[in-house]
Amino acid sequence: MTLLALLVVSIWVLVLGSRPVSSDRSPVRVVVSGGSSATEIAQALSDRGLIRSAFVFVFTCRMSGSSGKLKPGVYELSRAMSVPAIVKALVRGESLESWITVPEGFTARQIADILKERRLVNPDAFLRLALTQGYEFPRYTFVHGHNLEGYLFPDTYLIARGTEPRGIIEKMLDAFDRKVATSHRADIERAIQRRFGLGPQEFAEGLRNLLTVASLVEREAKIAKDRPLIAAVLYNRLKKGMRLEVDATVGYIPGDSRENKEKVWYEDLKSQSPYNTYQRLGLPPGPICNPGLASIEAALNPAQADYLYYVAKPDGSHVFSRTPQEHNRAKNAIRNGGS
Repeated sequence: MTLLALLVVSIWVLVLGSRPVSSDRSPVRVVVSGGSSATEIAQALSDRGLIRSAFVFVFTCRMSGSSGKLKPGVYELSRAMSVPAIVKALVRGESLESWITVPEGFTARQIADILKERRLVNPDAFLRLALTQGYEFPRYTFVHGHNLEGYLFPDTYLIARGTEPRGIIEKMLDAFDRKVATSHRADIERAIQRRFGLGPQEFAEGLRNLLTVASLVEREAKIAKDRPLIAAVLYNRLKKGMRLEVDATVGYIPGDSRENKEKVWYEDLKSQSPYNTYQRLGLPPGPICNPGLASIEAALNPAQADYLYYVAKPDGSHVFSRTPQEHNRAKNAIRNGGS
């Protein structure tokens, strides 16, 4: 009898705790930060007077499997909403503003996927503007050409619902300007003079070349210490007039590519794409992704090494070699289970 009474009381507490706080439908703005737990969100909702019980909110999230699905953003909720209705709004991401995180090395296509998933913009409109209409952003004088792949800086952005693709791209270019073009300008000018023979008046062209190298580093390096070494290999091969032969370039298609191809076959190497560095000398036409700051810094300051080759090990690290003979031995050792 005691257990039954306890069960009835528990159910009543949950039902009561799930009910709206009042009939007041006035909007109440609440900020859900990225990475917040259900418990932290419950506290924020409680502080704003939007729920009766933080415990009931957390319990509801756990029972519905929603704890890890609550999306960050700036929401307008009301005290007339029940706990299940609030949870549903947070899971659906029905926010006025949303935080989105663009990881290092994402392509424009992958960024468009994020924006589509968060229902922020039409992905095709975003891609069209980002990949073919760079001339629409003349105030960003560091941009070279009409394709903005490489300049869409990986970062976390707060984006208001209803923002046009242009506004989102401007946020990314502003971040690139602050964190790369302006803060590293002197280093960039030195690097493009040394690596490409371009002066300050050719800053935009040189920066695009540098970003192209950084994008190859980003897509090839799996561990931090390999970045400057891979950059060194790329520059050394360019200097000697060798093809770069970077696997990550083989399957890249602007506006279509997402992750690197899981496996590159010999048939793939025959592709006549201008991005295929097995077929074309020099750098590809532009970046193949949007590199993070670490890869950009590796392109600015490559290792002082005379390596010309590298091959990936199963753990993602690379073995670097100076001669074809060393490179072949390294490949055979890895193929046979060695290191």
